[in-house]
Amino acid sequence: MSRFIEVPARMLPADTLNALLEAFVTRQGYDTTDTTGEGMHGWVAELKKQLERNELIIAHDLELEMTEVMTLAQWRSFGRDIADDEEEGDI
Repeated sequence: MSRFIEVPARMLPADTLNALLEAFVTRQGYDTTDTTGEGMHGWVAELKKQLERNELIIAHDLELEMTEVMTLAQWRSFGRDIADDEEEGDI
């Protein structure tokens, strides 16, 4: 059994999805004080479009019971890091 599963965004309640996307915005250091007045809402809307285009994924770690939004590059890098840890016996 794989430790990680991809969670389709459509399976999440709207509040949960928004909270995950807001955490991603904060973690990535996006500027939420923009002058357009959109702020966090604008970034969340953009990230939802990226999810629809499969540019982002939502991954759930069954072992740690954590769910994160990641870019595909982050996911690929994360997967390599986990595989390396497993080979070294760290996990």
